[in-house]
This record gives sequence, structure tokens and C-alpha cells, in this order.
Amino acid sequence: MTGWLAIAGLGPGDEALVTPEVTTALAEATDVIGYIPYVARVAPREGLTLHPTDNRVELDRATHALQLAAQSHRVVVVSSGDPGVFAMAAAVFEALEAGPPEWRDIDIRVLPGITAMLAASARAGAPLGHDFCAINLSDNLKPWGVIERRVRLAAEADFAIAFYNPRSKARPDGLIRIFEILRETCADDRPVLFARAVSTPEETLRIVPLTEARADMADMRTMIIIGSSLTRVIDRPAGPILYTPRSAP
Repeated sequence: MTGWLAIAGLGPGDEALVTPEVTTALAEATDVIGYIPYVARVAPREGLTLHPTDNRVELDRATHALQLAAQSHRVVVVSSGDPGVFAMAAAVFEALEAGPPEWRDIDIRVLPGITAMLAASARAGAPLGHDFCAINLSDNLKPWGVIERRVRLAAEADFAIAFYNPRSKARPDGLIRIFEILRETCADDRPVLFARAVSTPEETLRIVPLTEARADMADMRTMIIIGSSLTRVIDRPAGPILYTPRSAP
């Protein structure tokens, strides 16, 4: 049996948003590796071993996956959203680069998924309809000063900005500072989308002006999208639509 390694995105939550390509890989896998809540989304079956691990052990998880694939296992490393966006694909390649030369012969595929950013944008309308960027607000792997600088520069460049990992129990006040930077940098009162648990039964969407945005409106299951100076809100009885026009003056 020839082993392989697939790094797969499970999407934002709804099983209907898992791609057929990922579903096929999971059906063929002998091993599934990932963070505990993501592995829990994979149904157990005969011939499949599940390897759930805690958070912040990405390199250990990636090394284990490569070791199993080198031993002819068919391995799927799962992430939520897309594995290439603040997720496991980069960790696997870091482990591959640091690992033994024979690992480079492993059949490795990255299977894309629907990101939380794109799912949230679709639910609200099209706030990422023009130039945008994505910033991870976790300072686990980069200094807080780098985050502040990137947020300020992105706001000065007038990007719409999608914020991943905006607030946690360990980082309750960082988002307060982010909103301060945005208010200092942005001349207008642009709309802010708080999209929590998109595509799950707990989904909530909330759009407020930047002046009314508060840190306690978000947690780790929330995607925040800050509009650019051109982003607009269309009010309608069925609920507002948030979108950024395709052109800039």
C-alpha cells in the first residue's frame, strides 16, 4: 500500500460546505489527525484511526502525520475552513522542510475548503468585493507590535480587513486596542461585521458602525470584517446587505 498525506479543510461548520474532494479523501483515509473539535467532525468507521490532539501542538501533529504517511498510511490532516489560511498546511510544510530527506517523496496534497472569512462575507453580502486583506489577531506566533503595525497599515491603505482569532480568554483586551487603532486611522465611520459561528445553528450576524464596535461583541468563534471607506450597507426588510463596490475612484 502506498501512503499519502492530504491536508484538508472542513469548511466553516455546515457539512454541506465540505467539498466532495475532502469527503472522498476522508473515505479513503486510514488515519485522521487534527485539533480535537475538528477530528470530532469526522465519523468513526472500521479501518479508520482518529488522532485528536490539543491546541498549540501543530508541529507535533504535522510530524506525526508525515511519519504515518512515510509508513504507507493514508493520512488526512484536518483543519476548519481552508487548511492554507492560518491552519495546518503551513505547519506540515514546516515539518517537511525540517524533516528527513525521504519525507520529500511523500505524496502530499492540499485540499482547499471554504474559509470562515468567505463564509461570513457570503452571509452578509459581499464586503470583500474589492481589495481586502486578512490578519490573525493571535499573538501566539508573532509579536503584538507586528499585529498593530499591520492593522494600521492596512487601514491606511483602505483595505477591507478580515480579522481571524479576534478575542480569547487569554487575550481579552487586544481587540480594544485594534478598534482604537482603526478609529485613529480611518477618517470615516465604516461598517463592522461580527459574524459568529457562521453556518452552524449558533450563527449570528451583527453590523455596527466602527464607533459602536466593542471588543465584547466577539469571541474566538467570531469573524470580524471591517469595511473599507467604500463599503456600503443596503437596508431592506429581510435584513441588511453589506457590500464593497468593485471599483474605486
